[in-house]
Amino acid sequence: MKKGRKFLSSIAPYGYVMPISLILLAFVVGSVVISLVFSFTKYNLLLDPEFIQFDNYKKMLTDPKMHLAVINTLKVMVLVVPLQVVLSVLFAILVASRKHSLIGKFAKAAIFIPVISSNAVVGTVWKTILNGRTPVLSDFFALFGVDTAMLLGSSTTAIVTVAMIMVWKGFGYYMVLNLSTLMSIPDSYYEAAKVDGGGRLQRFRYITLPLMKPAIIMDIFLSVVSSLQSFELIYTMTGGGPANSTTTMVLYAYNLTFKTGKAGYAMAVSNILFLIVLAVLVLQKGFMKREASEI
Repeated sequence: MKKGRKFLSSIAPYGYVMPISLILLAFVVGSVVISLVFSFTKYNLLLDPEFIQFDNYKKMLTDPKMHLAVINTLKVMVLVVPLQVVLSVLFAILVASRKHSLIGKFAKAAIFIPVISSNAVVGTVWKTILNGRTPVLSDFFALFGVDTAMLLGSSTTAIVTVAMIMVWKGFGYYMVLNLSTLMSIPDSYYEAAKVDGGGRLQRFRYITLPLMKPAIIMDIFLSVVSSLQSFELIYTMTGGGPANSTTTMVLYAYNLTFKTGKAGYAMAVSNILFLIVLAVLVLQKGFMKREASEI
């Protein structure tokens, strides 16, 4: 009887995680396998797939739209990641320095509101604001010689505008991660540094920044993965235009599937993006493991 109870107690944890494991196996792993198989076919969601070996992958090498989508994806990453990480660290430090004040609590909540807002809603709101029909905003930007209607309407400014909105929406999430790290730093470290004559800059350089390094590394990799997978904001604000100047790899795969009927090719594009994201996650794991061993 005791052996039976012991056996049941040993397998009970696996029973708790079994439902979610089956869901992940069916919808995540299954989707990856299906995408891999259909990427070797000519498929349009309506007709039976036709096996064409590596033709879809070969086509990417000479597809100018694919090349532009890759460049746009990298542009978004380069514009978004540094700004999100830097702003999240700076605002986390500012909020932490006023954590007991009403202003600090209000700022933390206000900065986090865009994070919990729907990407589709945020994209629609900003598209409405930047369409030139908001007199106050139009007049403000006009002081600097900027036409708000052209921020999303020009191929040179559209991707920068979208990237800045992505920064505004997302950096609050990383700020909260950094804030939790700052709160875990003992006050005794700073008090000892003050006794030794350390100023604010020195305390930040030799105490705050080193102890925040693991969180900052996490911010960088999470932001990279998020920017590589950007879709909703771009889709609702520009639809990939003008002239495909904001079409990323995810949006290109979407257009291939639902607008041109090239689902097989779209899955090949998605698989390349999956490999890129997987490589980033492997690098993240290596960096975090190294940081943990150093600490």
